Parts: sequence; C-alpha cells; structure tokens
Amino acid sequence: MSKQTFLQGTLILILAGMITRFLGFINRLVVARLMGEEGIGLYMMALPTLFLVMTLTQLGLPVAISKRVAEADARNDRAKVKRILVVSIIITSISSIFFTVVMIFAAPFIATTLLTDDRTLYPLIAVSPIIPIVAVSSVLRGYFQGMQNMKPQSYSQVIEQIVRISFVALFVNLLLPYGVEFAAAGAMFSVILGEFVSLLYMIYQFKSKKTIRIRHRFFKYVKSSKQTMKELFSIALPSTGSRMISSFSYFLEPIIVAHSLALAGISSALATRQYGELTGFVLPLLFLPTFITQSLSIALVPNISEAEATENRKLIHYRIHQSIRISFASGAIATVVLSIFAVPILSFMYGTANASTILVFMAPFYILLYIQSPLQAALQALDLAKPAMWNSLIGAVVKFIVLFILASNESFGIMGVAIAMSVGVILITLLHLASLRKEINFYIPFKDIFKMVALILATWGLGKIIYDFYITYDPNIALFGLSLIVLTIIYIILLFILKFISKDELEQIPFLQKWIR
Repeated sequence: MSKQTFLQGTLILILAGMITRFLGFINRLVVARLMGEEGIGLYMMALPTLFLVMTLTQLGLPVAISKRVAEADARNDRAKVKRILVVSIIITSISSIFFTVVMIFAAPFIATTLLTDDRTLYPLIAVSPIIPIVAVSSVLRGYFQGMQNMKPQSYSQVIEQIVRISFVALFVNLLLPYGVEFAAAGAMFSVILGEFVSLLYMIYQFKSKKTIRIRHRFFKYVKSSKQTMKELFSIALPSTGSRMISSFSYFLEPIIVAHSLALAGISSALATRQYGELTGFVLPLLFLPTFITQSLSIALVPNISEAEATENRKLIHYRIHQSIRISFASGAIATVVLSIFAVPILSFMYGTANASTILVFMAPFYILLYIQSPLQAALQALDLAKPAMWNSLIGAVVKFIVLFILASNESFGIMGVAIAMSVGVILITLLHLASLRKEINFYIPFKDIFKMVALILATWGLGKIIYDFYITYDPNIALFGLSLIVLTIIYIILLFILKFISKDELEQIPFLQKWIR
C-alpha cells in the first residue's frame, strides 16, 4: 500500500476537500434555490440530531483506529492491524443498528417537542438509514489514515458529493409539491445515496489491496482482541467525550435558539427562516476553509503519534507550528473576502443579502476556528484528549449561556446567536493553546503572531481598495470574479514575502521539485 509524507497526504486531502466543498456549495445552491429559506431551515434543524447520533455510534473510534494502526504498522504487526479492524467493525455495526432504531422511534418527540416544528419529522426519519453506512465507512477511513494512505478516502469524498449532487435536484423536485418538509426529506435521501456509493468504493479499495482478509479466522481474532479493545477505548472514549460535547451542543443549539427567539417574541416560522439564513448561508461560508484545516488534522494524528513514540519532541512542535501556520494562511484570505465582499457573495450565491450583517460580524472571529482543528488533533495524538474535552465543555456552556441571554432579548434576536457562536469559537481555541502550553510547553512565537497580524492588515487594506474599485463600476459577477482573482494573487505573493510558505515545504511536493531546484 502506497504511503505519503505529511505534506503529500495533506495536499491530497486538501485537493479532495476543495473539490468536495465546491460540489457541496453547488448542492447547497440547488437546495436553497429549490426549497427556499424555510426548507433550508428544516434541513439544517434536522442535521444536528443526525450528527449527535453518528457521534454516539462511532464512539470516537476513527481517531483511535488511525493512531493505533499507525503504531502497529510501524512495527509491521499485521495481526494487530487486523484485530483493530475486527473490533472496530463489530462495535460500530452493533452501535449503529441500535442508534438507528432509537432515532426512528425518537424522531416524533425530537421534532415536535425539542425542535418545536413537527415538519422536521420527515427529514429525521429519512436520514436515519445513513448511520450504519457512515459507521462502517469511518472504520475504513481510520484504517487508511493510519496506513498514511490518504487517496482512498479522498476519492470516496469526491464520489459521495458527485452522487449527492446528481440526485438532490431530482428528489427535491419530486417531493416539493407535497410540501417543504418532504422536499427536505428528499434532500436527506440524496445524502444517504452518496454515502452508500462512497462506502462501496472504500470497500472495493480495501479488498483490492489484498493485504488483510477480515473474514479469515474472524472469530479467533475476536476472542484475542480484549487488549486491543482496551487500547482503542483508551483513546476513543476521551475523544468521544469531546465530540459528544460538540455534537450535543450542535443538537441543543436549534432547540435553545427556537425557545430563546420565542421568548423574544419571534414566531416559529420567522425563527426557522432566520436560523436557516445563519446556518444555511453564513456558516457554510465561514466553514469553507476548514477543508484545509481538517486535512491537516487527519494527517497530523498518525504523524505526531509516530513522533511521540520515538520521543521526538522537536518534530512534534514543528508539526504543530506548521499546521497552525498553514491553517492561518488558508483562513486569513477567507476572513478578509467574507468581511469585505459579504453582500455580493450572498447575493450572487443565494439571491439574497439578508444575512450580510451577520457574516461581516462573525468572519473576523472565526479566523480562530481555522487553527482550532489542528490544535485538537495534536491534543488527541498526544493522548491529551481529556483536556480537549474539558475545553470543549467549557466553550459549549459559555456559548449557551451567552446565547440564551442575548437571543431571548428582542434587541439582539438572531444576532445574539451569532455573538454566542463567536464567543464559543474564541474560547475553545484559546483553551486548546493553553493546554498545549501546559503539557508540552508549546506556544506561538511573537514573531509568528506579528506576521499573522501583518498578513491580515495588508490583505484587508488591499481588499478594500479592490472592493471600492469594484463598486465604482457596474458590480456584475464577471467583475466580482476578477476582483477576487486579483486579491488572491496579491495574497499569495504576501504569503511568500512573509514566509508563510517555505521553499523546503514546496520541495516535498513531487510535481514542484523540478521547478524549485
């Protein structure tokens, strides 16, 4: 099985993430245009419940699988790798079936009582079959990550999005005449179909390598896997705690938002529409650069695990610094563009700029979100999942306190939700940094902080000049695209001037080596 270096694996994941995000945006545009703000609101209100159940199903095993497989592969222990896979598949299969049944029976209560909109019942039931599909896929992804082969999961992500976008318009159009709740259910079904085809591809890749035969002497490996199970859960359970907090927070969010806005005198239909604008229009734009940070995080876990096993502290610090630098570089341009070009971006993409004020407010704070994922991955790879869990818990509690206080006040309304989300992002990121400083004496040098500030200010100033030129003339989509291209070129030049990208790193990318040397 082919392996990649840290940067090669990251680049493969980034390219796949770029394609899937682009296709995902097309999917959201199609859904938004067909179903409208209210339909998007129903769709987005059902998703947190799905993510919560999926987190319960996986029990934090993907990260544990990646770490333990990387360690076993370094020792060339193929039997250990097989035991890890056998135990993981059994656990996720049983838990996924259980939670799928629970979700189907609990859907009426969740829709009517918790989400306060009984129309979310249909999306909740429609998406429930995806749970066992994603559970098995996550085991295979963890295996390939641990083997430091990022190609199978990268290709599967692209396949999933292509299948989803190919069928979403069909299902939504077929069911829209029956109501937006059925259209939202149709959109959910396209998600299931995409994940299923993606799983089939992952299984094909796994079986085609002929390295591990799962069915061969299956029960013998089950009986001898007690120690392997303990090793997996020593990582998985603390990781699950952190993910549970995040998923439970995401689950509670629309519930608290709905009740808080109701206290502020906002009707259920208007609250659903406003929440749809925030979570369906604004947050996807803010989360756009995270495909880079998530790629870094995935590649970071096995890499840091190996460095920790060899007690190479210097490499651990270097990898975390490298991840923060690249993550910030990817997020800074997004922050500037979303802050300055909020109105044209929302208008061209969604046909409305109603949420532009929220986007302009949240974008500067969400730059810390882009370095949060690598920091959490570093904590998990260093067996510091407990501090990460407590950081997430503190951030979630503070976020909900702020959310309830502000959103229930008619002076803030939905803007109170945006403020609370920003507070949560800032707090968790700072707490992760504090945990790394305490445990391994990691810190961001003042020189790097100065370069980050300089990059943001320089890009912001140049972006304002380009935006002023843009609005002076006829603000059409062609001129808008040209403005973004010019700003991006200038930004890339600034990255090299401020040394956010080094020559040594570029030389690690095979197809660039002959051009650099």
